[in-house]
Amino acid sequence: MTQTAMLGVQGSMGDLDYGQQRVLMGLIGAGAQYGVLLPFSRSHESEADHVGLKYLVRAGYDPQEAAKFWTRMAESTQGGATPEFMSTHPLHETRIRQLQEWIPEVVASEQSRG
Repeated sequence: MTQTAMLGVQGSMGDLDYGQQRVLMGLIGAGAQYGVLLPFSRSHESEADHVGLKYLVRAGYDPQEAAKFWTRMAESTQGGATPEFMSTHPLHETRIRQLQEWIPEVVASEQSRG
């Protein structure tokens, strides 16, 4: 969809010179990358973490171990993280916070399933 939109924009810039077209397309491309594509990818990663947490609990594992795992990952990559807005994945700290928020909900949901 992003490529189709970019082609449409490019087609509407026929009256601009080549240099202006390149600058404008570069800005639009960066906006699409950082404003649409990467946040969408991070959202998918967070959804996968949430679903994985459900499977972890269903399998009988301690859900706190998921947060501990990401804590160890954060410690091992101290200072080397890409800023979240430039990444396809949530920061370790974001994952830890989300997992800790989801654990009570997931545990309660799985307990009610029987």
